[in-house]
Formats: sequence, structure tokens, C-alpha cells
Amino acid sequence: MDWTGRGSGVHRTGRAPALLAVVCALLFAALATTVALRHGAILPGDAAAHAWGLAHRPPEAVALARGITATGTGPWPYVLVVIAGFLSGSTTRERIRTAVVVLMVLVAGQLVRTGLMELFARARPAPADWAAHASGFAFPSGHATTSALTAGLLCWATTRRARVDLARTTCTLAVCWAVAVGLTRVYLGVHWASDVIGGWLLAAVWLSLWWGWARRLPVESRGRDGPGAPGAGTAPDASHAPPS
Repeated sequence: MDWTGRGSGVHRTGRAPALLAVVCALLFAALATTVALRHGAILPGDAAAHAWGLAHRPPEAVALARGITATGTGPWPYVLVVIAGFLSGSTTRERIRTAVVVLMVLVAGQLVRTGLMELFARARPAPADWAAHASGFAFPSGHATTSALTAGLLCWATTRRARVDLARTTCTLAVCWAVAVGLTRVYLGVHWASDVIGGWLLAAVWLSLWWGWARRLPVESRGRDGPGAPGAGTAPDASHAPPS
């Protein structure tokens, strides 16, 4: 899929980001409204998922889950999107611009998520059930939102320049990582399953809005000899043509 909206599929995919944003926004609104009306009480499926995690905690699995969940917070998501944004450009100016833009998208999404957490003020599961450190309110999950945002931005940056096979592999790994981070939050007992689903939906809304806007970003071309070289979209200067 051409996430930049360029190429032969632009007319077919032009409305996809807007449609995805609307669908995910409606789903998130329905989930958030339910959480608010129930004053943070658990939703169907929350208790079962939580109980399963408590009943299946061998030390090796807990250690692995802690390692995975640690990658969904701290500096790593920001470092990843900056590197991906920088590599997705073809010129120094485009690299810097793209890295700054994707970093701003991630930071802005984090601010929205933090505001929503304070607004809903949903309590986490009982601290006695935690197998990892946690702080703040529960809904929507910060780790799930952050990792999903990061994965989406990595996919967008990769599909701008990388080969199709490399882009597909990178996107698959990024999505699997984001899903794993979200699942570890439930497994480690620090979030309800609905918190994680809320984080994924919020990230999907934010990324869909971003993809819709990013389609308008120009992509600078560069030939083998640099911008403006023959073969890079400009014709040779006729004044320098050899005499006939």
C-alpha cells in the first residue's frame, strides 16, 4: 500500500486514512464513553484476561514480558522515529524535516493521550497483582499508545523510500512489536485489556489523521549525481551540448 498517497493508487486510497480515522474514532468514543459511564469499572473480558495473566506467570515469561514492555516507553520510541524519519529522506533538508515532523507527531499524540488519562482517571488493577512498575491512571494505556504510534510512524517512513520487500518486513516487525508491548501490559497485571484496546484505537485515529495530512508532503528527488543531475528529473542544459 502506498501510504504517501502517491502513485497509481492515489485515487483508490485517497479516502482510506479519513475513513479509518472515522471508524477508529467512533470505536474509541464508544469505549471511552462506556468507561466513563461505568466510572472506570472493568468491562466484559477485562477480568478474564487479568485472571489468565495471574495464572500463567513462570519466571522466564515474566522476565521476557518485562523486557518487551520496557521498549514501549522511555527514549526508545522517540529515537526510533527520529532515525526512521531521517533515513526516509533523500536530501539532507528532507531528512531533517521528516525527522522533526514525525517526532512532533509522536509528541503531540503523547500529549493527547496524557490528557485523556487525566480526564478519565481510571484506576489500574490492584497493585498486588502487578509484575512490573506502573504509575498514573490506566485508560488509555500509555505503553500501548506509544508503541502503536511508533510502529505506525516507522511504517510510514519506511514505505517512503525502502524497497517493497524491506518495507513489508519492517512494517510486519513493527506491528508485531506494538501488539506485543500492549499484550505485556495486561499479562503483567498493570492494565486492563480495555485500556490497551483504547490505546490502540487512539493511536489508530492519530495515525490516520497524520497519514491523511502526510500525503501532501513533497518528496524530493535525487539522482545518482545529486539534485538536478541528469536523470533526476531535469534535462541537460542545451547550452552545454556538444556541437553537431
